[in-house]
Amino acid sequence: MTRFAFAGRCSTEDLQDPEASKNWQLLRAKGLIEPVGGQIVAEYFDSGHSRALPWKRRPQAAALLQDLRNPQRGFDAVVIGEPQRTFYGNQFGNTFPLFVHFHVPLWVPEVGGPIDPDNEAHDLVMSVFGGMSKGERNRIKIRVRTATASQAQLEGRYLGGRPPYGYTLEDAGPHPNPAKAADGKRLQRLVPDPVSAPIVQRIFSEYLRGKGYLAIAIGLTLDSIPCPSAHDRARNPHRDGLAWSKSAVAAILANPRYTGHEIWNKQRKDEVLLDIDDITLGHRTKQSWNKPDQWIWSAQPVHEPLVSLDDFKAAQAQRSSRHQQRDHPRPPRTTTHPYVLRGRIHCSICRRTMQGSFNNGHPHYRCRYTAEYARTRALDHPPTIYVREDAVLPRLDSWIAQSFAPARLDRALHELQRSQENTLTTAPALEVARITIADCDRRIAHYRAGLDRGTDPELITRWITQTQAEKAAAQRQLNETDQAQRTVLTEDQIRELVEQLGSIHAALATAAPEDKQQLYLALGLKLTYYAKERIVTVESQPALLCAHALCPRGNTSHRHTPLVSGEIALAR
Repeated sequence: MTRFAFAGRCSTEDLQDPEASKNWQLLRAKGLIEPVGGQIVAEYFDSGHSRALPWKRRPQAAALLQDLRNPQRGFDAVVIGEPQRTFYGNQFGNTFPLFVHFHVPLWVPEVGGPIDPDNEAHDLVMSVFGGMSKGERNRIKIRVRTATASQAQLEGRYLGGRPPYGYTLEDAGPHPNPAKAADGKRLQRLVPDPVSAPIVQRIFSEYLRGKGYLAIAIGLTLDSIPCPSAHDRARNPHRDGLAWSKSAVAAILANPRYTGHEIWNKQRKDEVLLDIDDITLGHRTKQSWNKPDQWIWSAQPVHEPLVSLDDFKAAQAQRSSRHQQRDHPRPPRTTTHPYVLRGRIHCSICRRTMQGSFNNGHPHYRCRYTAEYARTRALDHPPTIYVREDAVLPRLDSWIAQSFAPARLDRALHELQRSQENTLTTAPALEVARITIADCDRRIAHYRAGLDRGTDPELITRWITQTQAEKAAAQRQLNETDQAQRTVLTEDQIRELVEQLGSIHAALATAAPEDKQQLYLALGLKLTYYAKERIVTVESQPALLCAHALCPRGNTSHRHTPLVSGEIALAR
């Protein structure tokens, strides 16, 4: 008996039942190997992952490639039920040599058995199927984009996404597609928001009368009008919502939906190489803005306009004129100074990263919060906050030399050695497991939403059960890999780190700026400048000692507190 591993992949859950797809591929594979006494003993089936992803970026396919290296893998050959589902473009040519190298035959129904690496016809057949797979995906992409463009241009259909500031959504009747209508999907349309719609009209009116972005933002803030992120806190918890910004005003002035027309194709998705030095890693999707002449406008207004088309065009002409006046040609601004603290020093008032600025022959760091945001009573921020680099560096280096002196660091490292937790890594296996878990959570949420819309409960239950099993397997893999890669510093390692840092201390005074940048990076320094008190606080989470990072969700199960912290008083 020959032991086989089954490999397959299905489309996203929106297009096909993963279990049905797996079953028919598995049936084809069994029909190929069972007449010759073959038996499937392992399965590697990716669900919800694009065929454009190379094997090493699909969780189950990557696990199969990894198991090929294991002499105790438990199977003798691999069988694929549908090559167009499994291989895309030139993926076969990039993957099959691994099967040949580890002497694992690859069986496919299209050649009636194992692929012969020396048979040109077999290689040609598999290459053709890879090309057909790529062509099928491209044809689907073209059909979808063409259909969406026609829906926007000819029907003026609202195509989803959050409504722009000034509008809310209301029901527009059942979906015209019978299958989607039966699934509970309905059309929506934009209607003016009685609270924010007048603000949009005010912004256009003031801009056409000659006010600039910042002047409009200041006026709205002084009148206690919530900015877009404050108006809709549920979808903008990551923003402070304290004041209007120039960018918010500019975004409203540039949005053509306020004319009552539906707009599509303002952005596009490009596929760019993940690594130009290793094209086998495939592509990543990158969003880019299209030029206005590429936008798709509905032929007629389809929702109530907040501004007239003439006013919108006048505003765009005025914006273009101002940009041309401001963007006059000038020689590029270059600097030879590396700004040693770039990205590491923050303003204590607004918590933003301070920018490097070279003034009067000296490098400075500045925060110009009010250059972008209107001043507000809730945030008493001066127009500009400056601090000179040479006022910070000597005292910072002195603090490092004292705080990380071998005698003090030795004690800190011993405490770390006793209390350290798992060191987080970015190993491929860990990353794949994390991606799989996140993807399973997303799919489960989607399935439950489908249940609310009236989809067959039995079908939904099967999908959820399968996805939960996949999530559990990925969680086990994550736990096992994480456990295997747990790093606990020994006494000898602590001593070595102490000696390495001690040698750096001696060279701090004469170190080149580039070397200091690397040292500050390794020490994980974060500086906060308090302008009124002329004080800089320092926190250090050394990358050599601790890989834990600040948790945006407030998780207290990991070590978040800095290993070393202190305060530096600057000269007045």
